[in-house]
Amino acid sequence: GVKALKLQTFNADSMTLDMAGKNFMANPEGAWRGKRLHQVYQEAATPREWHRPIFELCDELGLIGFSSPFDSDAVEFLEGLDVQIYKIASFEIVDIPLIEKVASTGKPVIISTGMATVDEIDDAVQAASRNGCKSIVLLKCTSAYPTPPEDANLRSIPYLIERYSCPVGLSDHTLGIGVAIASVAYGATVIEKHFTNDRNQGGVDSAFSMEPGEMAQLVKESERAWQAGGEMYIGPTDSEVNARAKRRSLYVVEAMKAGDIATLRKIRSIRPGNGLLPKHLNEILDKRAVRDIEKGTPVSWDLFE
Repeated sequence: GVKALKLQTFNADSMTLDMAGKNFMANPEGAWRGKRLHQVYQEAATPREWHRPIFELCDELGLIGFSSPFDSDAVEFLEGLDVQIYKIASFEIVDIPLIEKVASTGKPVIISTGMATVDEIDDAVQAASRNGCKSIVLLKCTSAYPTPPEDANLRSIPYLIERYSCPVGLSDHTLGIGVAIASVAYGATVIEKHFTNDRNQGGVDSAFSMEPGEMAQLVKESERAWQAGGEMYIGPTDSEVNARAKRRSLYVVEAMKAGDIATLRKIRSIRPGNGLLPKHLNEILDKRAVRDIEKGTPVSWDLFE
């Protein structure tokens, strides 16, 4: 049920050097611990010959197929495949020449903001804008894999919306779907999640990727969350109108003769809601019935004087 599928377009040699020094090792605390960066990128790279058939299948399925390029050559390659959107990954938000190259295509650009300061986001947005990009989407992102929920900082989303006057979403690396659904309540309009057919098959990001059933649940529940946002409205909705009749109201619970005094034994607040509201009870007490009243009659002003 997702709307789009995003790849990453890079090769290991354009990303880093094939070295084992400490500067070229993956984070020892993360999912890729113990591996050289070059090795990680080799394992994670989607072969270029896969791109066209994947995008063609996306077209057949009604999905938007696009990618994150990591260098100028990747942008040229993707232009040859006529992709309609580009994504700038969090780690590339400081690569202004890359952002300028992508923006020059004139196509919409999604920019992840993981690790970025406000100044760095400013630089990226300004670079995209001045180089021809007229449609920018920012994604709140925390570049930790997986991300602890307390580091998601979803309250930043409204700030980004206000500061940059553009749609804002969430690039989510937390486990499960709770954080992503919560982001909708803060205004997120795009949700990005890593995907795998089966976590047990392994892979450099399998530990924090979603399986098909989880992704389907995320699509369904995030759509519900969006619908539930509704509008600022206090009062009965269309779906509640009939339920109002089931609320409490004042009823005659013991038959009364004309001239009888309304007492707590004869007048009570019960369901359904066809009589006067319970707040009027003290106004009715001690008044006289103007006629005989059957048990089970909803109280109205004209019954008493």
